[in-house]
Amino acid sequence: MEPMNLLFAIDDRVVDQLLTVLYSIKRNTSATSFSVYVIQDKKLTHTQRIIQVCKRLKMTYHPIIVPNTHFDKAPVTDRYPKTIYYRLLAYEYLPKNLKRVLYLDTDVLVINDLKKLYNMDFDGYWYAAASHIALDVTDSLNKIRLGNFDTDGYYNSGVILMNLPEEREHVKAEDIYGYIRIKNLALFLPDQDILNGLYGQHIKKIPDEIYNYDARMNPLYYTKSNGVWDIDWVIEHTSILHFCGRDKPWKPDYKERFSGLYKHYAHVAKSLH
Repeated sequence: MEPMNLLFAIDDRVVDQLLTVLYSIKRNTSATSFSVYVIQDKKLTHTQRIIQVCKRLKMTYHPIIVPNTHFDKAPVTDRYPKTIYYRLLAYEYLPKNLKRVLYLDTDVLVINDLKKLYNMDFDGYWYAAASHIALDVTDSLNKIRLGNFDTDGYYNSGVILMNLPEEREHVKAEDIYGYIRIKNLALFLPDQDILNGLYGQHIKKIPDEIYNYDARMNPLYYTKSNGVWDIDWVIEHTSILHFCGRDKPWKPDYKERFSGLYKHYAHVAKSLH
């Protein structure tokens, strides 16, 4: 049986968060085998710790070190390091025999099974991702800003199921570099804007309340669902919690809903090494 292929792109600052995500996946996903691909600028300082935890979780760790000259002309800030762009050309770095991979940001927590998401039919799309309900009102503005009027929404790039054969055929570095040069100053969320601006019409929409639940937006979800999507519903049905924005659950002063849940998983993950 083929493993579930997981993809991350990180630097040394979020290794603890990576290990927390991996533990949450192992704890709540029914797959029996996992391959963990981690794209990085240079060998991570905590590589041995990652290897040790993956071994305990019965996951296989595959470090992918890419040339640091890639994306030299991309917008880079403290909040958006160069590593965030690696997901756009991930197919170049991954083994050629891989057909699909699930990319995850490290500020997510998996609380229910990922198999249904991972095994879904692409229906010819190149990606599968969620559009957050909080952004629905800005869809038209984003279409104008990014110059893509064929897309059905503005998709979050923190959870992306990738159709690698389609990407290898259609996604080109030259197109991405060119788009960055043209739209540079208009890119507010650079990697996400590029994904939407160039490939939004090739993204299959998946429900965010299941696969990319924005943890900041509890009242919005509750209201949109007429009170159905309460905390009990989320715990039973949601697969991926996404702690979007600047406030993060690993910070001591984070007191939002699900903070205790995240801190529990982080505590157990830390005990694995």
